[in-house]
Amino acid sequence: MNAPAPPIWKLSRVRYDRMIESGILSEDDKVELLDGVLVVRKPQGSRHPTAVMLVRAALEKAFTRRFHVREEKPVALDRMSEPEPDVVVVRGRIRDDGHAHPSKPVLIVEVAESSLRLDRLRKGALYARAGIADYWVLNLPEDVLEVYRQPVREGGVWKYGTMRALARSGVVTPLASPRARIRVGSMLP
Repeated sequence: MNAPAPPIWKLSRVRYDRMIESGILSEDDKVELLDGVLVVRKPQGSRHPTAVMLVRAALEKAFTRRFHVREEKPVALDRMSEPEPDVVVVRGRIRDDGHAHPSKPVLIVEVAESSLRLDRLRKGALYARAGIADYWVLNLPEDVLEVYRQPVREGGVWKYGTMRALARSGVVTPLASPRARIRVGSMLP
C-alpha cells in the first residue's frame, strides 16, 4: 500500500522574494516559484543557451522601441508564481522594471530541451491563467516552434485554446508586433 503524499506548504511570491533578499536563496539555487511551489530548474543542454540567444536576437528585431526583451529574468506572474522564462517581451523601457519585476509580458518564450513537459503543461497553465495571450515553446528535440494562444479555462483547468506547431521553414508573427515576420529557423540552433 502506498503512503499518502505529504501535504505541501505553499509559498507566496512575497515570501519567496524575502528569501532571496535575505540570502536564504541565491542565484546558485536554480529554483523558480510556480504556483506556490519551489521547482528546480533543469540543467541546460548544449543547444539551449544558443537557442535562447537566437530567440532574443529575433525578438529584438521584431519589436519596436516601445518594448524590451528580457532573458532568463523573473516575471511577477501572480501572487503565487514568479517563473523565470527563457525570453519575455515586455512593454516599455528597461528602466521601467527597476522597482519591480514585470507582471504582464506581451510574449513569453520557453526553450525546451529536457523541460518540454513542464513547459507545455505546468508553465503553460500558469501563463494561460495569467492571461498571457502569446506563449511559445521552442521545442528543440523536434525542431519546431509551438505557438500557444487564446487562454481558456475548461473544467477548472487553465490552458490554451489553440496550438500551432511550426517547422523550421515556418514563419510566425507575434500578436503584439503584427507587422513582424520571424522565420522559425532563425531561432533554432
